[in-house]
Amino acid sequence: MEHLSRLWFALVGAILVLLASGLVIAGMYQVTSSILRSGEMINQRLLSAVGYVVIAVAVFDVAKYLLEEEVIRERELRQVGEVRRSLTRFTSTILIAVLLEAIVLIFKMAEDDVTLMIYPTILLLAGVAMLVGLGVFQRMAVSAERATGEHEDDAGHTKPKRAQAKPG
Repeated sequence: MEHLSRLWFALVGAILVLLASGLVIAGMYQVTSSILRSGEMINQRLLSAVGYVVIAVAVFDVAKYLLEEEVIRERELRQVGEVRRSLTRFTSTILIAVLLEAIVLIFKMAEDDVTLMIYPTILLLAGVAMLVGLGVFQRMAVSAERATGEHEDDAGHTKPKRAQAKPG
């Protein structure tokens, strides 16, 4: 069953990488076709391309996360520090994508129709809420690491605290 699970995650990861690549290609195609048509709607095409690339980065990071955590690693995350670093990296990428998308939408809506600014504003607020949530998670995870006696070595790897020999 373990091999089937790893194969499934590898397949899903590969599909996500292909889809992310497709988004980048689609964005570049839009910009190129706009330039070839004498710069027709170039500003909007560039903003759309940025949105596609931002989403592609988030999708690619999800694929990378799946491949690293579910396919390559042969063991589960067992220590709080490993979980903290892994989830922080994953959440940070999604957070960056959300905030960049909000910024792209703000520029788009400002050009088109200012009354449509509510969606980008809500998206920006959601990004801020995610950032605050990530901060709370970090604080709680570090407290849990201290409570379990874990510590990080110089390379940033979490290790359990060694039991000290009691003087006899």
